[in-house]
Amino acid sequence: MIKTYIENIKAKDKKTIGITVGVAVLLISIIIVIIVLATSGKDNTEKETTTKATEKQTEETTEETTTEPSDELPEGKVRSQLTGEIVDEKIGLRRPISVMLNNLQAAVPQAGIEKAGVVLEAPVEGAICRFQAFFEDYDDLDKIGSVRSARTYFVYYSRQFDSIYLHFGEANYALDALNHESIDNLSGLSAVGNKVYYRTTDRVAPHNAYASAEGIAAGIEDQGFRTHLDKDYTGPFIFSADDEQIELTSGQPAIKVVPGYYVNKPWFEYNEKDGLYYRFQYGDKHIDELTGNQLAYKNIIFQNCSYESYYGTEYLNIEMQGKGEGKYFTNGKVIDITWEKKDEFGQTFYYDKDGNQITLNQGKTWICIITESDRVEIYDKLDESTAN
Repeated sequence: MIKTYIENIKAKDKKTIGITVGVAVLLISIIIVIIVLATSGKDNTEKETTTKATEKQTEETTEETTTEPSDELPEGKVRSQLTGEIVDEKIGLRRPISVMLNNLQAAVPQAGIEKAGVVLEAPVEGAICRFQAFFEDYDDLDKIGSVRSARTYFVYYSRQFDSIYLHFGEANYALDALNHESIDNLSGLSAVGNKVYYRTTDRVAPHNAYASAEGIAAGIEDQGFRTHLDKDYTGPFIFSADDEQIELTSGQPAIKVVPGYYVNKPWFEYNEKDGLYYRFQYGDKHIDELTGNQLAYKNIIFQNCSYESYYGTEYLNIEMQGKGEGKYFTNGKVIDITWEKKDEFGQTFYYDKDGNQITLNQGKTWICIITESDRVEIYDKLDESTAN
């Protein structure tokens, strides 16, 4: 009886083991199937995700290419930072020079000024004005000037276009700025002066000091100055496209423009035929001594600035850092603008009433620093009472 019971138990165990093994095999098979399916689904998802990402990237690349075309220029050509025009690389990539030009009546007409892409006019002591002319294309000039001494605000402005600053002496108040590490300058009173400048016999000193392209090159080499624009440099101006004209449709007519300076009494007259403003001063046309041509400009900017005198002297300290108001003239129209310069050695930017940086028409620009804005006069036409 006991033997029969044991045999029954053994038979039952074998059956249980068989069932257990079968179940285990079944479970393992199901798990394998699940893993295979899951892996297959993951692969398909990854492939789909990769495909979609590739398609999206391709679409974005295509959109960027079609909506933001590059400014394609002929080989060996670049855009001038001074005028926005297409120029040779050797001109457009070199550091400009900025030259302090005498504007007393005994020193006019100036030599070479017509080739300057930008001219800054500002008052100095005695209510007279002096020019800072920025040149990038001057290799054919053997006479530039006459050259006069530096003032602090002109030194700061020389950094506007990463220029090498040329001057014949300086006011004592400008020495700190001239000695700043960012300023490269060639002074007629320094050791290198005899290489850069020469004096003529047709005028008396101090109105007869001139620079030449050859002398400037010798001075730059002597001082070891960098000759190309800084690799990170971008100019302060935005210019119109080659086939575009900025018309200032919301502006007011501006046919005759008078900045209001006391001594040289300059003004500009707009010529509709060529779209340029022609400059006059001292009661006559303002010409270049070398060419006899009257000076003419596509853009005029009036920049209103406050000022004070240095410690009771007649030397001016014009505040050209910070913010202020002004006017922009082009194509016979004028709009109100604002300006901002955050750092002494930084750049000045000009904005319209909506806070957008203004776009200049391609061509030369004349900038007047206005210290007494109530003397500015703007006429909408030329007649007997305004024409000169």
